[in-house]
Amino acid sequence: MMPAIPAEKSLVLAEPLKAPEGKALSTTAGVHLNNEGAFVADMSLDAGVAVQAEGSVNAKGTFKAEEASTAPAINEQDIAHRFSKAAVKYNSIASIQRVIAEQALANLPKALQGEALDIGCGTGIHTQALVKKGATATGVDIAKGMLAQARKMYSDPIFVQGSAVDLPIVDSAFSTVFSSMALQWVSDTHLVANEIARVLKRGGVAELAIMVAGSFNELRTARKVAQLPQADTFMPTTSHWLNGFKQSGLDLQRVITKDYIDSHSDIMALLHSVKGVGAGETGQKQPPLTRRDIKKLAMAYSNITGVGSKLPLTYRVSHFRLEKR
Repeated sequence: MMPAIPAEKSLVLAEPLKAPEGKALSTTAGVHLNNEGAFVADMSLDAGVAVQAEGSVNAKGTFKAEEASTAPAINEQDIAHRFSKAAVKYNSIASIQRVIAEQALANLPKALQGEALDIGCGTGIHTQALVKKGATATGVDIAKGMLAQARKMYSDPIFVQGSAVDLPIVDSAFSTVFSSMALQWVSDTHLVANEIARVLKRGGVAELAIMVAGSFNELRTARKVAQLPQADTFMPTTSHWLNGFKQSGLDLQRVITKDYIDSHSDIMALLHSVKGVGAGETGQKQPPLTRRDIKKLAMAYSNITGVGSKLPLTYRVSHFRLEKR
């Protein structure tokens, strides 16, 4: 059952309600619009992110990229279940996620006016930050456990359950849409982009931090070296998101892609960090790692990273600024 919503705040909701410090590297990839309205990649350093104008999405919003054709579908309810299980301890273990969100919040104006939506609000910590910036904030998340924590901690924002591909929000309700480290779990960029465009007011802006393909490369390579089966969570590329936003009619103002590096004392701490923040869902059943597997993985990881006692893990994140005109 959805919570009671104060009458003065209910206009935004549709009826019926449907660890260690991370650091951002200086490696960036910019994308701008040329005079003909085409996306043009501006690679200021070797970011390792391919941003291609020819990437496209078909009429149903599914990817035409080669890697997507073999990617297992991820069940949204499985993601919700994982995040609900992680809710109580999430804030204590999501250190790199906090660093990324703080950067995304810093990209917004210091003072906000009107209504703001936080998609994938989790425990509500960043929804509350939108309130502190002056907005009347609403947080949406698919995980009941996360929303329960959010409601315990914060009374100012409204928190509702909902999916990014089907937001329980009326049209043109928000001046600002914010999301950090949540939209990578959806497989249809087209639907998400359309929903963001739908709920934004004209002149409204969206500031989105989305983990993209290229994340967790160290772990992927170590599993290959250790001759263990891959256990990837499929993530769209930056170019997939760009095309989704372009088709929705949202105007791209800026995109910067950064590698954020988290570090861990050993392989078990690293694996627990991935699982603990809900990132272990791959869309298919995975065999458990044996002690021998873990030993092989630890050795492979140390050999390929060569950074002494700490094991790095890369989160590749694209920071998008969009506007509805």
